[in-house]
Amino acid sequence: MKKANQLLQRVGPFLGALVVLILLRSTGVAQTIDLLIYDLVTNERKAPSGKDTKITLIGIEESDIQRFGWPIDDGLFCQAFDKLISNGVVAIGFDIYRDKGVGPQQQCLRDRFRDEPTLVSIFNVASGIGPVPGTPPERQSYNDLSLDADGVLRRDLVHVTGQDEATVSFAMRVMEVATGDRRLREAMDAGSHQDAWLSADGGGYHNEIDAGLGLQRLLRFREPWSYQFYSLAQLLDGEVPDEAIRDQIVLIGSTAPSLRDLFNVPHTRFGQSEEVFQISGVEIHANRVATLLDHHNGTLNTGWIMPGWGNLSLILLCMASGTLLGEKVPTLRRSVLVVVALSAGVAGGLTWLLWQHIWVGIAMPTFGLLSMGGAGWLRRGAISQQHSKQIKQLLGQTTSPAVAQQLWDQRDELLSDGRFEGRQLPVTVLFTDTVNFTSVSEGMSPRELMDWLNRGMEVCVPAVTKRGGMVNKFTGDGMLAVFGVPLEQDSKAEAQAAIEAAMEIKAGLEQLNKELLQDREPEMRVRMGIHSGEALVGSMGSAERIEYAVIGDSVNCASRLESLDKNRHEGVLRVLLSSTTLELLDPTFKNRLNLEYWGPVHVKGREEALEVSELKMDNAPEAAEATQP
Repeated sequence: MKKANQLLQRVGPFLGALVVLILLRSTGVAQTIDLLIYDLVTNERKAPSGKDTKITLIGIEESDIQRFGWPIDDGLFCQAFDKLISNGVVAIGFDIYRDKGVGPQQQCLRDRFRDEPTLVSIFNVASGIGPVPGTPPERQSYNDLSLDADGVLRRDLVHVTGQDEATVSFAMRVMEVATGDRRLREAMDAGSHQDAWLSADGGGYHNEIDAGLGLQRLLRFREPWSYQFYSLAQLLDGEVPDEAIRDQIVLIGSTAPSLRDLFNVPHTRFGQSEEVFQISGVEIHANRVATLLDHHNGTLNTGWIMPGWGNLSLILLCMASGTLLGEKVPTLRRSVLVVVALSAGVAGGLTWLLWQHIWVGIAMPTFGLLSMGGAGWLRRGAISQQHSKQIKQLLGQTTSPAVAQQLWDQRDELLSDGRFEGRQLPVTVLFTDTVNFTSVSEGMSPRELMDWLNRGMEVCVPAVTKRGGMVNKFTGDGMLAVFGVPLEQDSKAEAQAAIEAAMEIKAGLEQLNKELLQDREPEMRVRMGIHSGEALVGSMGSAERIEYAVIGDSVNCASRLESLDKNRHEGVLRVLLSSTTLELLDPTFKNRLNLEYWGPVHVKGREEALEVSELKMDNAPEAAEATQP
């Protein structure tokens, strides 16, 4: 169960992040974001003017409907065709359904489409609407458009391979009639024409594209309403200059809002009014024809669209990067900054590529980086809480903030299965005991006695912990403090820190006793033993009760020094030092100490005698300012 919980703790956040990514993709949220960015870039990017093309639009406006009625009589279109043909247009694309005639001159219209080589008629596959009767197959075309799920027109269905002669897109047919060149379509049929074709997961699309529908690419927009434009009435009334349409491709279609041949395009989302920023179907076709003409002339930058496998590879790379950065950057704050900055860089870089007509999915790589980085943060946070709890459980509040920080930084190295591993470390042990505790306790209530002891510990404990020492345990009326654990430190510095702590404790006890005298409480006197050597340190106990243990001869020696010759005691604090501690001291510091040599002493449990000295406090140097390790 424990291993299962540990496994869940490690992989759970990443599984959650993966679920979030799957939902972002499957619900269409990621695609919506990608398309929104695409629309924004398309709207902001400077588009060439339609006036730079050889395309002229003849629109049926609301004023034309009011004047001629609707549907418009076939005879009027015959007049319009005759004017255009007489002025030398190279192609006429008729973007109006006329599979059924209107008015008494229906045959005129059909004759024109049968005999005039510049005329192109439309049919609609989806709606089952046929072309103008009598139009030869080589001048028929479908005008079906591909709308995205959000109702926005972004794609151009350029060509459907393997179809009969009549099944050619309106734009392709108009371009072929105008140029007399069919090589582009033939290359598409042969599969030899390379272009930025859309696939199911290409660019920012997520299974939106039906690959079986035909060859599709992103529609290249000219500046909206920039094409040379005249109304049908202007053409019939002779208000269109001959030179304006000579050698032009003319597209005729409805532009009146009431006829509802209007489409939302990327510019729609960022326009001030939907009506204004919808583009007529005939202008959509003009953009399609203009793109094919650029193809024909060799002036089109086709751009590039990342295929589905490329998008997937990028997503996996970003997920791996997010995992690595979320886990391995040294500090959590730095990790957050790095992941967020890199995510912004990825999103910005991919958006810049889109500006250059290179479309790579943006949302999923960015969210992949952020989500996996966030999963790493959550995992680190959970582990951190666990380690923090473990450290507090193992050490309590007996270490300084600096040591606690060092423990935290090295937790992965020090902790194993929630415990500090056993280690042999050089330490300096400081052992204290309160003098005449038994007699003092007889004259105080339990509450008073505990308060009295705690006042003494408030002097002793800070003196130890602020110098990097650890109060390992309280021994009734005393304490066991250790310098050099749980992290190995400089032995010389730790020995000096122990002595400086003793100096501070002595000064603190003197001040405390003044306060105790005022409170009419017994004075506090303490014995202390300090010894340096090796000790076995690590976590000891069961799952129910565990503590940080310091075991070995060093602890025993410090305890024996404290209790040595109890009657030989002057002042509030007696400090006995072993020679092993004194040998570690810097000579400059040692020479400043007032030491009284006691000689060799045999302590219980040790065969070799200890060289013992008493630290006299009356003229000892002041304790140096505590430095945190």
